[in-house]
Amino acid sequence: MSSADLPHFDAELLSTPDLQRLHPASRATHAPRILLLYGSLRDRSYSRLVTEEAARLLRALGAETRIYDPRGLPMPDDAPEDHPKVQELRELTQWSEGMVWCSPERHGAMTGIMKAQIDWIPLAIGSVRPTQGKTLAVMQVSGGSQSFNAVNQLRVLGRWMRMITIPNQSSVAKAYLEFEENGRMKPSPYYERVVDVMEELVKFTLLTRDSAAYLVDRYSERRESAEALSKRVNLRSI
Repeated sequence: MSSADLPHFDAELLSTPDLQRLHPASRATHAPRILLLYGSLRDRSYSRLVTEEAARLLRALGAETRIYDPRGLPMPDDAPEDHPKVQELRELTQWSEGMVWCSPERHGAMTGIMKAQIDWIPLAIGSVRPTQGKTLAVMQVSGGSQSFNAVNQLRVLGRWMRMITIPNQSSVAKAYLEFEENGRMKPSPYYERVVDVMEELVKFTLLTRDSAAYLVDRYSERRESAEALSKRVNLRSI
């Protein structure tokens, strides 16, 4: 194909998919690093209880986990970026290779607490996107009948943050019925779905983490300088 066939295309920047780069010979052997976020500050928060149950399962599956406590996190743009809770969240984001996001459904949507955590994670630090290529599992809890509004919104955000959102998901209906007094989840199809989701998250993380940067490498961004990319994704300009 001649350059005349693609006049707006820079052939020197073309990256033909390379099977060797998708399956690198050298692979990491450390435990998958998973960060878990939840979206409620209640003393008996069911999104937190599901998150804690998910972390137990992840550790049983060989992962290393960190759960971020959103108490004390300021609203986006209401504090400087060097606020301790903001820095903690961003450092954990960079540490992680995969994430779990679990929100209650409130008024048919994820909670503001959940969204605030995601909003504090920058799209880019310089030319580096701290979430791109990381795996993501989404979950929600509901006080009423089963719904998928929150997980659907979380999927949109995961795509926006250029994360690899796994196919499976969990939605726990009438969550107040699904836990013992000690905070442990009762055996049920809901519990089994959480197990399914965590299994799948670990598999996708192991499969993609060594080639994550290559998977999300873009032609358009190879044409940009780091400075231009930073300006384009910087929300301060909005």
